[in-house]
Amino acid sequence: MSLLSVEDLRVAFGPVRAVDGLSLEVAAGEVLGLVGESGCGKSVTSLAVMGLLREATVSGRIRFCGQDLLSAPPRAVRRLRGDRMAMIFQDPLSSLNPYYPVGFQIAEAYRAHRRTGSRNAREVAVRMLERVGIPEPGRRARDYPHQFSGGMRQRVMIAMALCLEPELIIADEPTTALDVTVQAQILALLGELRREYGTAVLLITHDLGVVAGMADEVLVMYDGRAVERGPAVSVFDDPRDPYTRRLLAAVPRIDRPVPHRLEVT
Repeated sequence: MSLLSVEDLRVAFGPVRAVDGLSLEVAAGEVLGLVGESGCGKSVTSLAVMGLLREATVSGRIRFCGQDLLSAPPRAVRRLRGDRMAMIFQDPLSSLNPYYPVGFQIAEAYRAHRRTGSRNAREVAVRMLERVGIPEPGRRARDYPHQFSGGMRQRVMIAMALCLEPELIIADEPTTALDVTVQAQILALLGELRREYGTAVLLITHDLGVVAGMADEVLVMYDGRAVERGPAVSVFDDPRDPYTRRLLAAVPRIDRPVPHRLEVT
């Protein structure tokens, strides 16, 4: 049985259908790369899985460990969210509360699902900050989000997502707006933590290079629908769908000659 199973998911905002009959599965310990151009429905899919869409009409089936999340009571979904399934949001600066230190926010997430005191929760927060590579974690736990760089804030989001050792992590554009060096560090960290905890990852991105380096399986979305799915190696080496071929052709390559060269006079 798959850890996460989505069947015929449809999400509409009034007359606009953002996701149109999408189905996917994520097995335990697997990394599924969900790729496609901006606006194809990737992030909406992740928010639907997490039960975070309030102004949309959602239909279909979303099963986590066999439990249908769309028909489950909201309280049951809240118990799962953050505990057994967690999300790394696209923009950590807007996702973190600017009024509270980052250590407090991680500890708060931990205490929401574990019966423990504030001191123990803070110790967990400091350990997780250390685990994701934040220097001087005891001191930095008292700092606020604006005192961290973009890459450091993303590490804080990963620490918050992993503090309860979830079975599934949804990473929505986790390397957006990061330079290539920090991007590589974040991806290496996700891979290392996946191996350590055995966590499944739904990796949402428009960056095919990120998917090629991390995903086991790839699902390509276009206009709210899945157009191709398969092992990452097969999809990249022998894409079947015309849209997938166009998507891959749009990736800059350094091993091909430049067709036109601008001459400066």
